[in-house]
Parts: sequence; C-alpha cells; structure tokens
Amino acid sequence: MLTLDLLLGAVLLVLLPFLAISARRRLLAREGGAIEVSLRLKNKRHGGGWVLGVGRYAGDDLQWFRVFSLSPRPRRTLSRRDVEVRGRRQPKGPEALALLKGVEVIELVTPTGSTEIALDSSALTGFLAWLEARPPGATLPA
Repeated sequence: MLTLDLLLGAVLLVLLPFLAISARRRLLAREGGAIEVSLRLKNKRHGGGWVLGVGRYAGDDLQWFRVFSLSPRPRRTLSRRDVEVRGRRQPKGPEALALLKGVEVIELVTPTGSTEIALDSSALTGFLAWLEARPPGATLPA
C-alpha cells in the first residue's frame, strides 16, 4: 500500500507542472486575441535565442508570455505606438529547426532596440493589421 501511495505521489508530482502550464495557457487565451509567437530573447548567432510563447493583444500592447512558465506577468510587452517593422524573412539555417514550421521572422524596431518575432501566416496578417490600426498621431521610432 505504501508503494502505491509513493507511486501515485510521484506521478502527481510529475503531472502537476504540466497541468498548471496548461491551465495558465487557457487563462491567457480566455479573453481572446491570443496567438503563438516565438521571440528572440538573445541575439545569438547560428539561429539561437528563440523562445516559444503566447502573445496576447491588450489594447495598444502585445503582451508576450513564455509557454513553459507559470508567471502571470508578460515577459515582454510591445506597444504598437512604438513598434516599426524593419523587415520580413524566412527562417534560415539552424533557426529553421528552432522555430515552428511555416513561420516568418519579423524584424522590429522598438525604443529599446531591435527585436525579432516569428509568426505563422494568419497570426502575421493579424499582427500587421493591428500595427496599421495604431491611433492617429502615434509616434514611430526614429
């Protein structure tokens, strides 16, 4: 009986983080406007630095949350008032292995520097439309 309790406890201990991550993702997507978006956290050479995440539109902001995290706060926030698309490209080299299949890499300029995100075609269309719908008079980075 003690072995069964220990086994059940071990299985529960392994499954609990996965259940918590799944519940968090559902909460993020509950309000709508959630997309899968990879973000390059570090500008490493050879295609590294990419992290899979969930983006959520919240007014003038795109909030980015890591997929494998329990944090209720976004890791990064992009304001459409301050973001400009510098370029688009297909993933190349090792980067194609690090990203989901069928995504396009978008190079962005923000007040804090440049960053890259990767989106599939439908999420990219929505992202570009969201950017173009910025309020009149919004300033763009120089």
